[in-house]
Amino acid sequence: MREASVTRKTKETSIEVRVNLDGTGTYDVSTGIGFLDHMLEQLSRHSLMDLYVRAEGDLHIDFHHTTEDTGIVIGQAVDQALGGRAGITRFGSAYVPMDETLSRIALDISARPYLIWRVDFSKPRLGDMDTELFKEWFQAFAQAAGITLHVENLYGENNHHIVESCFKGLARSLRSATTIDARAADAVPSTKGTLGG
Repeated sequence: MREASVTRKTKETSIEVRVNLDGTGTYDVSTGIGFLDHMLEQLSRHSLMDLYVRAEGDLHIDFHHTTEDTGIVIGQAVDQALGGRAGITRFGSAYVPMDETLSRIALDISARPYLIWRVDFSKPRLGDMDTELFKEWFQAFAQAAGITLHVENLYGENNHHIVESCFKGLARSLRSATTIDARAADAVPSTKGTLGG
């Protein structure tokens, strides 16, 4: 089983994450930010990655530190669970519709972290959460996981649908990219012979 546990404590946040890439999409998530919890539950369910998250942060200031740091720690846990990357499919992509919304996500588990974010929102807040924080989460996750990640909302009107389609697209892309390719189960998918840090 490809599993990892990561704990990160700073003066701003205290976060514990456990992941199992070969899970069934079981989740137990509590960040103190209701909408972020909802998105992380979507990430787990649609990637089939088991996900445990406990986060406490300085929410009396704003949601920035908790959102970003949660992305960092989940990314670190995914990175560790992948180990040497032998046998993984490596690339993944998904188009995810949600009512009037369609988003496209593509990723490469490359050890070269990069984020392309082409997502616009019509409102500055979604519930209690600043919509600009979603880019911060994806940036933190991609950087910590060592993933090249392209996220693009092709069209949509409802901000909730736009964000949720992005998280579901990430989930489906991760599910594809982390799957072991039975034809190359012992090989690292790179002509260099190595992936990961």
